[in-house]
Amino acid sequence: MARPKARLGPAATTRAGASRAARGKAIGLMLATLALAACGPSEASGAAGVAGPTAAIMPSEPSPSEPPLGSLPVGPTEAAHVVRIVDGDTIVVDRGRGPEKVRYIGMDTPETVDPDTPVEPFGEAATAANAALVAGADVVLERDVSDVDRYGRLLRYVWLRVTGPPSGWLMVDLELVREGYAQVATFPPDVRYVDLFVAAERAARDAGRGLWAGP
Repeated sequence: MARPKARLGPAATTRAGASRAARGKAIGLMLATLALAACGPSEASGAAGVAGPTAAIMPSEPSPSEPPLGSLPVGPTEAAHVVRIVDGDTIVVDRGRGPEKVRYIGMDTPETVDPDTPVEPFGEAATAANAALVAGADVVLERDVSDVDRYGRLLRYVWLRVTGPPSGWLMVDLELVREGYAQVATFPPDVRYVDLFVAAERAARDAGRGLWAGP
């Protein structure tokens, strides 16, 4: 004869229901944990609806800082030997194809050789300063945009390699402006260093050097 089933009282029924609910909640949490583990970090955080931990981004190696503009040639260059000094802003060079005139870019010095113009004040001093820098020297010619001017002269920035100390590069065009032997004269499109020339002339004026010396 089958034993009669025992009937649970209200308290027992409540405890049993709570126990089943707790087990169901535990199983649900376990399944959710397994599902999250199967996902990638970004998927898991998206499923949870909150931002998950982000991967640490290692900083890249810092790139070497670029040298200041005007501290070395940056355009197309070629080597040449200075054959003769014409005046403060023009020289004759040999690039391996015979003598050629080079007109410095970005500046102008007082006239000394134009047959239709008298020698201008400070012109001879500018010529002497140019000669002191490059007479008989091996130089590097840097091209901007134009190759020649309307007179067929090469348009170039002229650089000297300085062995130091300190060692480095010297742009002759800019140095003559900086020392007050020349003033800025720019003609687009050849304006790569125009800001440097303007600043150099301003400094020469403020210091009263060369052309800008007082009476």
